[in-house]
Amino acid sequence: MAIITLTTDFGEKDYFVGAIKGAVYSELESARIVDISHLISPFNITEAAYIIKNAYKSFPKGTIHLIGIDAELTPENRHIALLLDGHYFICADNGIMCLLTSEIIPEKIVEINIHDNIQSNFPVLDVFVKAAAHIARGGTLEVIGKPIQQIRQIKDVSPVINNERNQIIGSVLYIDNYGNVVTNISRKLFEEVGKGRPFQLLARNYKFTKINERYSDAINFSLEKAKREEDGKKLAVFNTAGYIELAIYKSNPLTVGGANTLFGLNFRDTVTLFFA
Repeated sequence: MAIITLTTDFGEKDYFVGAIKGAVYSELESARIVDISHLISPFNITEAAYIIKNAYKSFPKGTIHLIGIDAELTPENRHIALLLDGHYFICADNGIMCLLTSEIIPEKIVEINIHDNIQSNFPVLDVFVKAAAHIARGGTLEVIGKPIQQIRQIKDVSPVINNERNQIIGSVLYIDNYGNVVTNISRKLFEEVGKGRPFQLLARNYKFTKINERYSDAINFSLEKAKREEDGKKLAVFNTAGYIELAIYKSNPLTVGGANTLFGLNFRDTVTLFFA
């Protein structure tokens, strides 16, 4: 029984997601559909890439991931299907796979070429669903596309290291539901460049000299609750995805605000690490 995941920027108001699910069931009544997210910011390739990278690995091998972000077919935005790490991905070639392919080499990539047999201006509904159904039935990628070697990369998702290797210039990669600010500086890069040296992490007017393993590490639980510095506690942490994240302890964006508003940080804003 095929597992098909859906990640889109279609939101929850319109009929699009429901129509896609209906099309999947029309092709494969036994399919199991899992929604990863339909609240990606419109056309935000980097945000989608971060979510896909960190969600797909929880699914079993052979899962088929449909990604409906900026999926209109144009001469500069072809459709592709990949076999990577035992998973199948169907999406537009717009850089959305860059975070994955920078770490894992795809086993196979094809440019989907079944469009002539499908009349549609909604490719996720028709082209992507047809491709997913073919794969789910045991079909090969070569039947729905021609093999290619390269796909589009997004350069600004990677931090910049200076020649002296004492500075990493990163940026805001993602802002989560709590308003926490995820940078594109990974723990791996931090450790490779830092080599245990003292550091300062600068974000706007805020400075951090420690990165916690857990959010609660920033709180001194040996003190009685009334004396702890909890409300509005600013901290840096290695999040579960392995990236440096800036946060406010137990923040609520709807009341006191999140790290993004309190620090004044938005998508792609600069965050810099200096090593002694």
